This record gives sequence, C-alpha cells and structure tokens, in this order.
Amino acid sequence: MKKVFITALLAVLCSAGANAQHYRDSKYYNPSTGRLDYSQHRIGFIRSNGIRGYVGLRVGPAFSMVNSDDVYLDGGRMRTGVNVGVVGGIPLSFRVPLYFETGLMYTQKGGIKNLSVTGDRMTYSMNYLEFPITLKYICNVSRLFSIQPYAGGFLACGVGGTIKNFGQREAYSSFGTETAAYPNFRRFDGGLKIGCGFGIDMFYADISYDFGLANVSHDYFADSKTGSLQLNVGVNF
Repeated sequence: MKKVFITALLAVLCSAGANAQHYRDSKYYNPSTGRLDYSQHRIGFIRSNGIRGYVGLRVGPAFSMVNSDDVYLDGGRMRTGVNVGVVGGIPLSFRVPLYFETGLMYTQKGGIKNLSVTGDRMTYSMNYLEFPITLKYICNVSRLFSIQPYAGGFLACGVGGTIKNFGQREAYSSFGTETAAYPNFRRFDGGLKIGCGFGIDMFYADISYDFGLANVSHDYFADSKTGSLQLNVGVNF
C-alpha cells in the first residue's frame, strides 16, 4: 500500500511539473494576475498568447450639427439622435496595452436651423452606418477600473433621413436626388474621432466627438461638414 501511495504521489508530481511548463500557454492565463482566469474570453490568435481582446455593445445619445457655407443647408443648432452598435478590439502589442478598435454603428446626425425671417425652423436628420477606426490605450487604474483614451477616424455612409422645412410644410429625403428646389447631402462622410472611455469590470462608458472632414454638400464651393458629440454606455465581453 505504501509503494502504491508513493508511486501515485510521484505520478501526480510529474504531471504537475509537466502542466506547469504549459501554464502560461493556457488560453485562460491572465498575465496581469499571473493566474488562470476562466471568466475571461479569448478570441482568435490572441488565445495562444494569453492577451485579451474584446467585443462590446454600445448605445447612447448623439448631439449633432451641420456647419455649411450654404445658407439653406446650415444647421448650426444641435439635434439629438441615437448612437448604437457593436465594436471589437484587438491588442497590437504584448507589452503595451494598445488596441485597434473598429465596429459598426448606427448613428443619427443632423442639425436644426432657425429661419430668422419667418421665425420657423428647418431640421436635418442624417442617419449613417458608421465604421470607427481608432487606436485605444487601456490604462488599468485598479483591478476593476480602467481609463481608455482613444483617437482615430471614422467612415460613414448615409442610409436615410429627412429634411423638414416647417415654414413651407415640406419634407424630403436628406440623401435623395438633388434638385435646385430641394438641395440635400452626399451620402459619404468621414473625419476624425477622439474620445475617452471608462471601464468598471465588464461595464463601459465613454464620451467622444466626430469631426467631419468630408464635404457632405453637392456644391463644391460651399463646404458642409458634420460634427457630433456622443455619449455611450455598454458592456465588454
């Protein structure tokens, strides 16, 4: 019996030694704690290196405006819309917590314009499918709390929206066929994005601003550019 116990103990020790060699190669290994963390998800090639990527859901309000040299299309007052979508982050380094983040967002932009002569107003709703392209630095302040500044750009395609002239009681598509009587916007938009996120465990919140650089007007001599302040909350998996 004693020989059986010693043999079993040696077998366990040998097995533990062999497993210890592969401990850091485990897909559940968390380098920040030095332990196996079965609650963390790994994606793609990141699994073999023990570095975490993430997928996140985002939703929140967007406060937007349109600044245009064209008096008819200028919507300098902010309009409130919705920003919702999904993002994903992939680490770019094994030593620095720098991530490439992109995704797909549905964003409602636009603006409001007061017609000083009649006292009426015009509203511009411009709904986009937006692709953020940013670099994010995740600074872990504590085990649960992190600060996540990021910067980059965005590309967007207009998928719907309405221009409403309340003075003349007219409404037509923001991205339809342009005529002299009914000017509207180009579908393509793009520009810079800058913001900062805050993570508490799996919960997330951020504030960002989109600086539109593309001319969304059909008139090459009258620049029209969008701007959007966005507040998001969500979760990361």
